[in-house]
Amino acid sequence: MTARPEVVATYLVESYLPLEDAAEVIAGEQSTGTFVAVARETAELRERFAARVLMVEELPSPDHGDLPGVIRPSGARRRSGRVRIAFGLDNFGPSLPNLLAAVAGNLFELRQLAGIRLLDLDLPSAFADRYPGPRYGVTGTRELLSRPDGVLLGTIVKPSIGLPVDELRIVVRELAEAGIDFIKDDELMGDPPHSPLADRVAVVTEELDQTAARTGRRPMYAFNITDDLDRMAANHDLVRAAGGTCVMVCVNLVGLAGLAWLRERCELPIHGHRAMTGVFTRAPGLGIDFVAWSKLARLAGADHLHTNGLSNKFYETDEEVLRSITAVRRPLLGGYETLPVLSSGQWAGLAPDTYRQTGTTDLLVLAGGGIHGHPDGPGAGVTAMRTAWQCAVEGGDLDAAAQKEPTLRRAIETFGGGHG
Repeated sequence: MTARPEVVATYLVESYLPLEDAAEVIAGEQSTGTFVAVARETAELRERFAARVLMVEELPSPDHGDLPGVIRPSGARRRSGRVRIAFGLDNFGPSLPNLLAAVAGNLFELRQLAGIRLLDLDLPSAFADRYPGPRYGVTGTRELLSRPDGVLLGTIVKPSIGLPVDELRIVVRELAEAGIDFIKDDELMGDPPHSPLADRVAVVTEELDQTAARTGRRPMYAFNITDDLDRMAANHDLVRAAGGTCVMVCVNLVGLAGLAWLRERCELPIHGHRAMTGVFTRAPGLGIDFVAWSKLARLAGADHLHTNGLSNKFYETDEEVLRSITAVRRPLLGGYETLPVLSSGQWAGLAPDTYRQTGTTDLLVLAGGGIHGHPDGPGAGVTAMRTAWQCAVEGGDLDAAAQKEPTLRRAIETFGGGHG
């Protein structure tokens, strides 16, 4: 008898019940069960559709508090463990929204759980048949940029909001002439009245075309097209018609179904921003881990995906960031080559440590203040970043390189020590 395809979900579970009982509660709630026996929940139905607990591994119980409303019997000990549960694909089919209903859904509200976090997902090949994933990924992005090797360097337009389009033109010109690979809108900049997307597209593409005519190189610019679905499609078409080469969407704001919908219609690389991911990932005993979330975003079609960067300004440790980068680079269902995007507090001095710990240049490193805040201007910031990464890859000494390259020396003086 051929085994039915399944999705295997791995959870961190915390409960005052025995872990085996808590796992059965999850399996029942998220498949055939309810809080009482019902007449039509037959043995045959359970055999085919009930989720199955595959593994319960007890772990030391962390000290990060209980979820509100948790059932806590008198004298019960809080337990923590890793639990693996198999859900038959027949329950929902290869559909990302319906998959989430099964493996996440109501379980975050169960009173039997003091904590619950979806850590990872093992998916059957049916999802690869349904979702083509990234159209461009690492290889396609490099081809569009004519950068077959080396780290890809980028930045975010700063100030995030309020920059007039005539000043945006100047910023883009300076960055492009300095040899930057990638520029993007900030996630806060969509299609506001003070700086309509159509105006930005016209100014930026004109500047990039003129720079390409002068230098032979054209950076990729990711316009933020995040919006309602009808507007998102029109925004994509606007960028494509103007000769743009990339669009950006905030994955959580349009949803996985929205991203997959765009992927079917999109002819340009999709730069996947992680805005609001902290809602799922920040609380250690609740939510969806980045490893699981990133698989879903890659399936839905993100060509680039933000992972955060080392020594970042947000909450994640370097260990967590490196884990996220590894997760995005790991093959999924035989493919889904998505480019990791490092951002948040990045500057030239982080290049040696980042390269040493990731062991790859298949990265898009975005420096906002690390480029725009350079005392000699953003063009000097780009040169400092490029010099630092070349030094890192060649195994050189950053301070020695800074003695030869004034822009790097000024970056180190401005942004402080701590470079590796």
